[in-house]
Amino acid sequence: MIKAIVMAGGSGTRLWPLSRAAHPKQFLALDGEDTMLQATFKRLDGLNIQSSVTICNEEHRFFVAEQLREIDKLGSIILEPVGRNTAPAIALAALSSPEGEDPLLLVLAADHVIQDEAAFTKTVIDAIPLAEAGKLVTFGIVAHEPHTGYGYIKKGESQGSGFAVDAFVEKPSIEVAKEYLESGNYLWNSGMFLFKASRYLKELKKHRLDIYEACQLSMEATSKDNDFLRVNEAAFGACPSDSIDYAVMEKTDDAVVVPMDADWSDIGSWSSLWDVSEKDGSGNATYGDVTLHESRNSYIRTDGKLVAAIGVNDLVIVSTKDVLVVAHKESVQDVKVVAQQLKSDERSEWELHREVYRPWGKYDSIDTGDNYQVKRLTVNPGAKLSVQMHYHRSEHWVVVAGRARVHYGEKSHDLSVNESTYHGKEVVHALENVGDVPLELIEVQVGTYLGEDDIVRFDDVYGRVTN
Repeated sequence: MIKAIVMAGGSGTRLWPLSRAAHPKQFLALDGEDTMLQATFKRLDGLNIQSSVTICNEEHRFFVAEQLREIDKLGSIILEPVGRNTAPAIALAALSSPEGEDPLLLVLAADHVIQDEAAFTKTVIDAIPLAEAGKLVTFGIVAHEPHTGYGYIKKGESQGSGFAVDAFVEKPSIEVAKEYLESGNYLWNSGMFLFKASRYLKELKKHRLDIYEACQLSMEATSKDNDFLRVNEAAFGACPSDSIDYAVMEKTDDAVVVPMDADWSDIGSWSSLWDVSEKDGSGNATYGDVTLHESRNSYIRTDGKLVAAIGVNDLVIVSTKDVLVVAHKESVQDVKVVAQQLKSDERSEWELHREVYRPWGKYDSIDTGDNYQVKRLTVNPGAKLSVQMHYHRSEHWVVVAGRARVHYGEKSHDLSVNESTYHGKEVVHALENVGDVPLELIEVQVGTYLGEDDIVRFDDVYGRVTN
């Protein structure tokens, strides 16, 4: 049997401002209608996948659950209390198998694009005999151009459908990358793997006993919370951080690389997203309300306002509700530098969109001024906000679509379109959507402090931490 292990952590700052720490790229629809996480699971349909484990952090757990539920792919979800890189994450998944089972683990990242899914499926199937024989298989991408953004794997002697791994090589200079391409002996390191759970754990125990023992302790005291499995926070917090390449693959004698030629990309920058996007006759890839004139080879995306590009070439233009980025395609790697600077300056744009998703729906911060803030709340049908109060602000709610039920202590009353309610500071309240369509309301906050941490939760159906 094959168990899919999908790693859905990471912040994706190289695709800022669309990808942000609180809503990273794996949960966005960048190349089609599905999010990258959903596309990762859908491409497994051609394989005999018996079960799945998605590994993510606490903050992103509702993205994972909701997006997988939408496509009927919800499996086990393991929550990492802290990030410890790929070697420990895969160990948690390997240790999660029921006693007596030893599945093949197909390890995938949630943020890759693979356009030739038939080739992907065939390559994985071809690699199964090697994995069943005890090899630790990694998939190497067949390079068609020199690339300095990927690590490389050097092929050794032929073994079945693959090759023994001769060496893992760090990201090269362009001159070295050209030599690799011409030699035909090097593949891009994709970060995808296939091996038996027991073989991975055996090699991890042999080469990084400290990681193995920490992960084993972490899985001995787990707790179940709805769709989520929480590991022991103290034990996992003490686990060393290391990648599977450094911890296992570079040390084991049983590493094998199987070539994959499937139009793969890890979408590591805006220019790589332009590479895989559909383009017009002038080489432009556009998304949203975009008008072009005499412009070529550019990537232009907007999620709201009209963007008109006139006489521009080789640019990336990304417009969100709160940020506009203009960069030359050759400089897009520096987007993460800007995001880091914003973080250092304690600006919220590095982490949050103006529109913020919550397990009950989302809110859009429309306007902010001295001692007031205006938001548009969208509450999903059947969803309910936590029972809460605020010390520093009052709130006015006006329903503009749908039906709301507002709770004040033991009392409740329903509101329809063009009806409103008000509650002052320190009033315990809750809101739910009792209709069949999304509830839309305008919230006006007034107070001396309007931060999201001025929420005291008394009860929450989503299990969020109660203050």
